[in-house]
Amino acid sequence: MSKSYPIFGKKNGMMNIDSEKLADLFFTCTPDGFIILDMDNQFVRVNPMYTAIFGYEEHELLGKNFDEFGYPGRDTEILEQVKQGLTFTNLRTEGYHKNGTILDLAASFSPFKDSNGDVAAVIGIFRDISESIKLERELKKSRELYRVIIENTTDLISIFKNNRKKTFLFASPSHEKWFGRPPEQIVGRSLYDFISDEEAASFSVLLQQFERTGEPILFEKEMRTVQGDTIYLEYNVSPIYNDSNEIETFLAIARNITDRVRNEAALRNLDRLSIIGQLAAGVAHEIRNPLTSLKGFSKLLHGGTSAEKQEEYLDIIQNELERIDIIVNEFMSLAKPQAIVFKRAQLYSIIESTINILQPQALLHNVQVKTNYPATNIEMMCSENQLKQVFVNFLKNAIEAMPDGGNVYIKVQLVKKNRVLIKFKDEGIGIDPEIIGYLGTPFYTTKDKGIGLGLTVSNKILQEHGGKMKIDSQAGIGTTVSVELECL
Repeated sequence: MSKSYPIFGKKNGMMNIDSEKLADLFFTCTPDGFIILDMDNQFVRVNPMYTAIFGYEEHELLGKNFDEFGYPGRDTEILEQVKQGLTFTNLRTEGYHKNGTILDLAASFSPFKDSNGDVAAVIGIFRDISESIKLERELKKSRELYRVIIENTTDLISIFKNNRKKTFLFASPSHEKWFGRPPEQIVGRSLYDFISDEEAASFSVLLQQFERTGEPILFEKEMRTVQGDTIYLEYNVSPIYNDSNEIETFLAIARNITDRVRNEAALRNLDRLSIIGQLAAGVAHEIRNPLTSLKGFSKLLHGGTSAEKQEEYLDIIQNELERIDIIVNEFMSLAKPQAIVFKRAQLYSIIESTINILQPQALLHNVQVKTNYPATNIEMMCSENQLKQVFVNFLKNAIEAMPDGGNVYIKVQLVKKNRVLIKFKDEGIGIDPEIIGYLGTPFYTTKDKGIGLGLTVSNKILQEHGGKMKIDSQAGIGTTVSVELECL
């Protein structure tokens, strides 16, 4: 059984549509405000959506003139042209809500003609676009703000695609200021066109690490400006996801940290010089002993001793000279300027070198240094002198914590893949729990001769090596400094 629709009927076998009912249905249900004005611009009919948009009741409008409701003069002029048969669609205009609020509108006006083809009325259609216009204005304001920021910032801002070539989609004008490359010489090219093969490999490792851990991609890079100056940049690379939660592009922001790097270098040098000054007395004492032996046996050699005795004395002199050579070389390696270059190095060699530097200090304090290494040799990419400075700080602190002598234990163990744990444990007086929280604060020290930079500098160096440190201490029992580092 077919359904019956009151609007539709059949006449002479053809579909007959009740146009009056259909028009009324459209008039009532359309999402736009709909009005009919007579030739005197008076409201003849308004639909519910129109009253909803403007806040008036239907009876407040019918019979009233369109001009009474504060519409812009342009709309009144348009109405006169519509009466001449013209049609206007999608006009951007404004209107007023009953409460005085200004509305942004999209309006259309068209003539309504009678059976003779004469214009008998004007049809107006209105849509409230206030919200979209507001968003558009805010977006325009935001774009203008971002444009001003990007054009005036000294930071290097770039966006590159997450494709094989890492193609640049955007580069800020600051690239030209620093490196003489305008954005148009960068956009469209690959990231790998501007970095070395070694840097490209390092960046790939950082991307893989991000995929595994989700940790931010942070790194420092030394570069030369168009003026020939060397600067240091700190890069922060963040992923931008698409609607499918896939990484579509990367945003890279680089900040000039040259002043910070130089200040850190100055602090490291100050800490290193402080260590050298404090170790000098111990080194001098350690060298004095073999020098005394050398002077004594040199005099005996002049005394006409037998060939057998001469050979024995010369062996002793040779051993003492080698001992002096080791002490002086280790001391000088710490004292000379340190270029921060990461190379493959053996961990045990660095630790043993540290012990040699501090052996005179340990002897003065009646301290024994005992090591515990795994059978497997451990290698790492590091700045050997920088790590040595860190270990010297920890070992020196441990020795000074035992004024009456004792043992320092250095233990090395592999804790997980590509991570090694190094512990420096003393039997000293320990650290007050209230003080531990302040350790590492620049220029905070508990020593009479300290400058309060050792732990600050050490922590920074360890961070640059992808490592971290932890201090555990108990008063009267001792302190343990644990260092975790990346290894090969």
